[in-house]
Amino acid sequence: MRLVVQGGRLLDPGLAMDELGDLLIEDGVIVSVGGDQPAEGALVVDARGTAVLPGLIDMHIHLRQPGQSHKETLSSGLLAAVRGGFTAVAAMPNTQPVIDSPGAVLEIERQAAQLGLAHLHQLGAVSRKSLGEALADFAGYRAAGVVAVSDDGVPVAQAGLMRRALQHAQAWGLVVVAHSEEPSLAEGGVADDGPDAWALGLPTQSASAEAAMVARDLVLAEETGGHLHVAHVSSRATVELVRAAKARGVPVSAEVTPHHLLLTSAELPRLGTLAKMNPPLRSERDRLALIEGLADGTIDAVASDHAPHTQSEKASGWLAAPFGVTGMETALPMLVAGLVEKGALPLGRLIDAMSAAPARILGLPARQLAAGMAANLTLVDLLAPVSFSAESLATLGKNCPFLDRPGLGRVLGVVVEGRWVAC
Repeated sequence: MRLVVQGGRLLDPGLAMDELGDLLIEDGVIVSVGGDQPAEGALVVDARGTAVLPGLIDMHIHLRQPGQSHKETLSSGLLAAVRGGFTAVAAMPNTQPVIDSPGAVLEIERQAAQLGLAHLHQLGAVSRKSLGEALADFAGYRAAGVVAVSDDGVPVAQAGLMRRALQHAQAWGLVVVAHSEEPSLAEGGVADDGPDAWALGLPTQSASAEAAMVARDLVLAEETGGHLHVAHVSSRATVELVRAAKARGVPVSAEVTPHHLLLTSAELPRLGTLAKMNPPLRSERDRLALIEGLADGTIDAVASDHAPHTQSEKASGWLAAPFGVTGMETALPMLVAGLVEKGALPLGRLIDAMSAAPARILGLPARQLAAGMAANLTLVDLLAPVSFSAESLATLGKNCPFLDRPGLGRVLGVVVEGRWVAC
């Protein structure tokens, strides 16, 4: 199969590339870059006026299948990924039942592959049933092609189990993705401990709930050599801990979400339970520290933490509503409008954080616009204004805090291992 992506702005910060030209793809591999490529016998994608990026990866989403297909299905979730410009996603295993065995991983990936949308990398649980009592089969995971493990949704509360997890991860070449929350400090809290939550009378959790667990896990990662990945960083304190650990050579990486980069607890009265997420939205001081950490590389990647819920669940009040918001379709345009256009973050840094960096962290093939590389591309008109409504979203989860907010960057489609998937 031959594919020519014609006349696009080839934009790859890792290669310092920003030029107009074509890409020639054969059998899923980029074979020639730049200039005018021969289109005879090829499917031609007109990319004029469009930026062609290394394929984006969302390394932290929740697909809800199996067990909660009323919230999201593989087809709706992976279509949402494509519409967001993502060529691949990494799904957390906190489904019902929990995906905690190599066989369960292989089955969900088999189902996803049949859809012909974004590529699914399914994570396995750290512990059996994510109960935090006994490790799952790390050796079996690796044999099944699993790249990372996580009990996301709940922390690994027992330090001894987390230490063993990092040891096994180091031995089998896996990444441990940590939901960092000290239970006794976070218990019952639904919003950040500050005046915005106090004014609404909400039970709170402070940033120390996150930072205390991150500090513990950094000590364990330094001791064991296991790769610790800190999910959904939300606080200034955590940024400083990760920055200091990296300076010491600790094997740690970190991610931040669009909602923590763009929103603060001041949004609680306006958004209501659409602002209920874990970790919670925090102060402007925290938000600015997250942007600084992303800009200087302390925080490696951006991930949506896409967490679909039904509208009735999210309408059940602050105490009863589940944590989480959706964001795969809105991530790129909201960040371009909210950070890049405002001069808070260079475009190249954002692209790297959403493509090459997740690939490096998860040990996936490099995302580059270079001959010999797998053809995973994202085509987006970076100058096109966009907005989203509940009706326009492909995801079944309409619990998105960015509805009707102006964004910038319309995704035209993606190339996944050489296959063109139009939006």
